[in-house]
Amino acid sequence: MSVRNISDTARWVAWYRAVESDRPDALFHDPYARRLAGTRGADIARTMPGAKSLGWVMVTRTCLFDELVMRAVTSGAVDTVLNLAAGFDARPYRLPLPAALHWVEVDLPPLLEEKQSLLAGERPACELETVPLDLADVAGRAALFARVGARSRGVLVLTEGLLAYLAPEDVLALARALHVQAPIRQWTTDLASPYIMKRVMKRANDRLRQAGSAFRFAPEEGEEFFRPAGWVATEFHSMMEEAQRLGREMPLAGFFRLLSRLMPPGRRAEMARRYRSGVVLLERT
Repeated sequence: MSVRNISDTARWVAWYRAVESDRPDALFHDPYARRLAGTRGADIARTMPGAKSLGWVMVTRTCLFDELVMRAVTSGAVDTVLNLAAGFDARPYRLPLPAALHWVEVDLPPLLEEKQSLLAGERPACELETVPLDLADVAGRAALFARVGARSRGVLVLTEGLLAYLAPEDVLALARALHVQAPIRQWTTDLASPYIMKRVMKRANDRLRQAGSAFRFAPEEGEEFFRPAGWVATEFHSMMEEAQRLGREMPLAGFFRLLSRLMPPGRRAEMARRYRSGVVLLERT
């Protein structure tokens, strides 16, 4: 089954959360994921080239974002979470968030309309605001960021699975737009190396490109890409290392670790750079 548009990728990702939630040793429970994914999300996951091998990545990424959100919220560092391109994320409903937290989710109007319909009758744990907006609308997003900043003491921005679909210049423009608002202090996003984007994701990306949703952002300099826009990485959580910690490693991970130990140091460092991917916590400079 082909991916028709960017909204289909939200169904696809929700399916991975549904599968993890069904496990007896589930790392998280998302009772809404199967409903949000629907049969289309399940079909995409079954037929997308290489999709089965991505399950460990999606589950690990979900766990890392969950952990960073809960840490920021419970520490009192933020009173607002701004989730850009929220897709079918259900964190306001499934995480034990404080009732006073202001959660703002932003995405395309048709997707949010469908999401609201699917979750009708469900009650979020916190104050949830839904903003239908195309983030390519520069004036619209600037107005949103200003409004969120004006009412917040500290804001954590989430861009889970978003930046990979943007051109580098658009990511830089978004980073600068966020930095304009002083209360926007932290930003959590995921990053992959150019090698992973070009080689590991090649088959899936060919399918996504047909739907106009190809991966485009994988900066050679990694998290240093954001420094000119006023953001510095204070944490980097390696996807492979965190997957090992969580018990959700990719197939043959143990073999590849052994192979890595047998490599000369230079070759080992080269392979580490080539396969580097993870979740980054950025803070404004």
